[in-house]
Amino acid sequence: MLQFKYSSVIDAPVEVVWKFHERPDVLKLLTPPWQPIQVIRREGGLKVGAITEFRLFLGLIPLTWLAKHTEYEEYHLFVDQQISGPFEYWQHRHIFESQAGKTRLTDHISFAMPGGDAVEIVSGWLVQAQLDGMFRHRHEVTKRECELSYAT
Repeated sequence: MLQFKYSSVIDAPVEVVWKFHERPDVLKLLTPPWQPIQVIRREGGLKVGAITEFRLFLGLIPLTWLAKHTEYEEYHLFVDQQISGPFEYWQHRHIFESQAGKTRLTDHISFAMPGGDAVEIVSGWLVQAQLDGMFRHRHEVTKRECELSYAT
């Protein structure tokens, strides 16, 4: 099992950062321009049982990814897990921690590649690098949007 973690501090209260993640257009906002994703459906918000289905592209090959939310603690965390998609296993924990009026946002992902250990050794670093770029972008957008809305 591979692990990925990205964390940043946003100068806005946890409620502001949480509510940003509840927006119906949040996936579109957070998607990096170099990684086109089509949201097919998003149902149930962030709560347990919520479903997100989207299509991404591996080169020219379209892949459908279906994720279900499995944990929810308002203003603290929500967890989504891949039901079907490109990974053998994928769990994404979104953690929100209040820190003196600011928010530490942490994305923690546990994943396994199809094909087992040999594939993970060869391509795991590439997935890690892609995740790093993607979450750097996502956190920059979250920081900009939340700090702007909180300042006004």
